Amino acid sequence: MKTKLNLMSLLLLMFVCCACLIMCRENDQVKPSRQQAKNGEALYKQSMALQGSSGAEKIPRDSLETHGSVETRGSIETHGSLETQEIDYSSLLRSLDELAELERAGTWFQGLALTESGLRENAGDFAGAIAAAFKELAMAYGMGLIQKNEIEQGLLNVITVKNEETVSANIVRVTANAIISFLNEQWVDAADNFESVFSKNPYHFVNDEPDSFSRWMMLVCTLEKNKSSLEAEDRKAGLAYRSIRARYVQFPEYWYRGARAFSGVIAAEFAENCINTAPQGPYAEECRRILAAYTGLKSDEGLSIKTKKEIEAVISQSVSSGNPNTLDSLLPLISLPDNPYTVYAVGALRALTSVPKYREYFNLQAKQVNGAKDISLRRLAERLAYICRG
Repeated sequence: MKTKLNLMSLLLLMFVCCACLIMCRENDQVKPSRQQAKNGEALYKQSMALQGSSGAEKIPRDSLETHGSVETRGSIETHGSLETQEIDYSSLLRSLDELAELERAGTWFQGLALTESGLRENAGDFAGAIAAAFKELAMAYGMGLIQKNEIEQGLLNVITVKNEETVSANIVRVTANAIISFLNEQWVDAADNFESVFSKNPYHFVNDEPDSFSRWMMLVCTLEKNKSSLEAEDRKAGLAYRSIRARYVQFPEYWYRGARAFSGVIAAEFAENCINTAPQGPYAEECRRILAAYTGLKSDEGLSIKTKKEIEAVISQSVSSGNPNTLDSLLPLISLPDNPYTVYAVGALRALTSVPKYREYFNLQAKQVNGAKDISLRRLAERLAYICRG
């Protein structure tokens, strides 16, 4: 079967190839378990078989949605003409459901969303195929592996290439433009375009699951447009957003958008999860500022905040390597005004003083800042003295 969006896929996904290799080598936190890998491999093979076959199950005519004289199911568009094909929609839907369950179980590995994109493409769900490809790219961006301008350029290339006047090309262009608006935080334009391709478009293949990526993008638009509003509709959107978290536990932008939209302890939880998912990613800095606001610190002081998971990781690395100097990265946190993260770090570091070389390290650091006039260095000296007392 000739796929409809091959060129689009190549343009979008060429940016992912390097990111996939980097993530596989460097990012242990997103490596699947052996069983998850087997599940993913089986699903991938199944999807490839579906994409490479013409389908065995005949679809009843009354199950086809029509718009004018064009059938939206059971047909493949090629070079401006329509070529009827029978497609095994039940198998496609089963594969999409299985893939969604893998994500809800906390599984993520590079290529999962590309599999989804291929399935949706073969089903004629062009908008969903592009959204799934964007999900793959958005994950890579959230982990700090590619740049936002690379994603945007790929989408602009798609718009340039898909210039023919066909229904599928129009859906491709509108969806790509919507995602570009989303990337540039033009929430009103993005929401309007998403509405047209995901809610009103009669060619949309499936009424997506409530936690689908297209629904996530639409919820982000709603929350970002109305962050300060307490209207019932916005509260409903917030509740819907929190209810889909199981599928996005490894997706940094999910946590980032929630941290921006919510307040209080919920915002802090989302900010911590974003940082823990991608400490060096593009969203971590703002999430540290959100934690600063939550704990009563100044915005710039938030840049020195480390989450409990980060603190434990630094200490573990220091102990396993036998190198106390690894703890240097925690000293800016120790010098902050009182807050839960500093208190946690001081308590954790105090347990190390039973080891002579760590006690020596803390004493040396305390001597270097003792008598300093800067208030943050005086706080650091006091906390280091406390740590040294064991």
